[in-house]
Amino acid sequence: MMATSQVAKAKRSADADQGETNYKWEGYGGFAYTSTNNINTSRTGLIGAKIGLTRDWGRFFGVTGEGAFYTKSLSSPAIENSTQKPQETSVLFGPVLHATLYGPVSGFVDVLLGGEHIGGTSQTPNISFAGGAGGGMEWKLSRHLAARVYGDDIASSFSLINNTTQLANSPHKTWSSRAGIGIVYKF
Repeated sequence: MMATSQVAKAKRSADADQGETNYKWEGYGGFAYTSTNNINTSRTGLIGAKIGLTRDWGRFFGVTGEGAFYTKSLSSPAIENSTQKPQETSVLFGPVLHATLYGPVSGFVDVLLGGEHIGGTSQTPNISFAGGAGGGMEWKLSRHLAARVYGDDIASSFSLINNTTQLANSPHKTWSSRAGIGIVYKF
């Protein structure tokens, strides 16, 4: 009789022991900067915004999609004396790996593929396949919020088709370094 009245202790997962919750989704929004050389004779710095959505499977792996729009050109002598007002838009997707580094600090690395559009520069064609890799760090602010800093390097290639020396556009593969800071909401 005594043996049947005993209750086994409930098993706790490793995540519950650490006090962490694994969320399936995370949304990101924030300030973004890119350094691009799609205009010949100058390396243009553009600032804008980036948003992203990540679907996580477990603690370490997820798939992310992001969109970035850079419109404000930082001062460059070649751009200031030109009628060209460069803009860049990118849509990229790919896998992401997460890891807790120390206490509230975690890190991630990602590999992204997608497309990039250059506007305001008379580039023809103005759409290119794009891809690259990057990473960043997050500081946990609360149960659902974290602050993120990131950086990556994205390659794109624009063709010489219908291009002339008067357009002064770069006809080769370019690497655009990007960086940003923003807020992550996990749900």
